[in-house]
Amino acid sequence: MVNKVIQLRCDCNQYPWGKQGRESLAATLCEKTPGNGFKLDESKSYAEMWMGTYPTLPSYVLETDEDLQDVLDKHSDELIGQNVIKKFGHSKLPYLPKVLSIAKALPLQLHPNKELAAKLHAKDPEQFTDANHKPEIALALGPFEAFVGFKPLKDIQQLMELEPLQKFLPEIKKADFDDQALKHVVKTLLKASEDDVRKTNEALLKLPKERFGRETYIPELIPRLSEQYDVEDNGTLVALITMNYLQLNEGDSIYIPADGIHAYLSGDIIECMARSDNVLNTGFCPRADRNNVDTFVGCLTFNPHDTSEAILKPRKFDGSKNGKTQIYAPPMSEFNMLMTTLNDGENDIIRAIGGPSIMIVSEGEGTLEADGKEHKLSAGYIFFIGQGTELKFSATKKLKAFTAHAE
Repeated sequence: MVNKVIQLRCDCNQYPWGKQGRESLAATLCEKTPGNGFKLDESKSYAEMWMGTYPTLPSYVLETDEDLQDVLDKHSDELIGQNVIKKFGHSKLPYLPKVLSIAKALPLQLHPNKELAAKLHAKDPEQFTDANHKPEIALALGPFEAFVGFKPLKDIQQLMELEPLQKFLPEIKKADFDDQALKHVVKTLLKASEDDVRKTNEALLKLPKERFGRETYIPELIPRLSEQYDVEDNGTLVALITMNYLQLNEGDSIYIPADGIHAYLSGDIIECMARSDNVLNTGFCPRADRNNVDTFVGCLTFNPHDTSEAILKPRKFDGSKNGKTQIYAPPMSEFNMLMTTLNDGENDIIRAIGGPSIMIVSEGEGTLEADGKEHKLSAGYIFFIGQGTELKFSATKKLKAFTAHAE
């Protein structure tokens, strides 16, 4: 008989945008799993801890060191469940949760839709390692900055009328500034020469702050982004002029649809996405690492088109007995995310979920009673939970846990 609750060991990757050493929550949480073998190096930048079965950075059973996917393949009915297997056509987890620790802007990016992902995968399977789409959520564990989607058209149009930016506008009447005109602007900005980008940034910095209207953060962020990458990086103009700039706090969340433009800027987050690792990058990275601008712009979606459209608000989870758990439910079929928050001495019982779950404790201590056993909980502990398993969380020290699940 297979265990329905399996403690995991995970790993943390390194990208230049990650936080250094113990500043990285991703790395410190990864290190806290007992017997993990992960050795944190203070001189290295740690970006993402992955949890799940994607082959690039898979999770392993802590006790036996088996690849989690091998266990799921052997016991798919008991652990994944036929409902989820039939829904997605395989016995793999349909989602990929991560912890990200962000010191500077990630590449300006989007994740292609299923149709384009299939074409890119067929053409270049080394770079595009699957044929799936990758809508995602980002849930703030503390202060979090991000560029997400596009500003309202009228706000972009007003900024584009600033003298240094007028040369990037299409030749149209003011009343005709629509999403196609915005697409032209984004394409023109991304294709602008290094000299043009540098001169435009310098000219914007010379303007009085009040010329930017409500967007007074623009001249404040130009030097910061230029220092992180380069004053000639096209991503700076696209992000600051056309995209929503969000400053979020703990518990806030955003949803990024497939083909949605975004670039996370700073903070620690829980991220969860459909099972994919496909990405197109066009800024905040060396030019040699950028994908084709025409491909990028060709599949852009224009949602969200306002900060309010990007926010994913939690609601009370009806499967929480004591009301200590909220649910973040993005408009996609692959997963939902639960957040359980308990003060000292509190507990909550979560109904059995009809599909597989991955749970991480981000802070605190306590116990998890499930499948007839009691498991110790502490910050950094990660568990796979098989379908049909009721969970009882109890906190001895203020505890917070995040559970991604499919049904």
